[in-house]
Amino acid sequence: MTEKLGEIIVRKKVIAGNWKMHKTKEEAEQFIEAVRDVKTAEHTEAIICAPFPYLTTLVDKANGTNVQIAAQTMHYEESGAFTGEVSPKMLQDIGVTHVIIGHSERRAYFNETDETVNKKVQAAFAHDITPIVCVGESLEQREANETLAHIEQQVKVALQGLDDEQIANTIIAYEPIWAIGTGKTASSEDANEVCAHIRNIVSEIASPSVAKKIVIQYGGSVKPENIEELLNTSDIDGALVGGASLEAKSFIKLVEAGNNVS
Repeated sequence: MTEKLGEIIVRKKVIAGNWKMHKTKEEAEQFIEAVRDVKTAEHTEAIICAPFPYLTTLVDKANGTNVQIAAQTMHYEESGAFTGEVSPKMLQDIGVTHVIIGHSERRAYFNETDETVNKKVQAAFAHDITPIVCVGESLEQREANETLAHIEQQVKVALQGLDDEQIANTIIAYEPIWAIGTGKTASSEDANEVCAHIRNIVSEIASPSVAKKIVIQYGGSVKPENIEELLNTSDIDGALVGGASLEAKSFIKLVEAGNNVS
């Protein structure tokens, strides 16, 4: 996720679109056809996080393009009696490169915990899949000034048991729960403050050099109109985007914004 220019570490701008539970197969195919020629700078990555039924088709159609395909969750076991679940081995087998882990909707509706997030992160690395680990606070936690402590707990547990290389290759997505799908966005200053806090936590549990390498995204009502302001901060290295990633033209604009920020 990083490039070295001399002794300078250049973190990539990672733009990931999370489709959540949207689109038909035909719509998914039309989308990938519309974005297959999107240009990415050396420091930019473009990722589509699609529903399970479309992953194989999208991986095939994205082959040879600058677009990578991610899953939205997975189980931490390789196989077993887990009806309805999808394993990391299955995702690896079809060519998925990334997986979202611990999205607030998974935590809220499907009993995802910090501990299961950690198990999934370790399982992802064991199958050469890059985890996009979501952390974020509720409105109540923010108003009680508990944001930084809550984020610290989530990050520390998520990264337990990883070596420095794995930590450096993890993507952490800071998504304040109160900003997801609400139209509300944390100010670039507030978002960057939390992302800088995450980087400091990584520095403490690993090392300053690892902290300089790790990619930290912001998510929460990101759109083409506000993404460049967010990306121009010191510690925001990309975006995990929901609604604004569902339209091909909008997704392309988001990627282009990543290209434009060095």
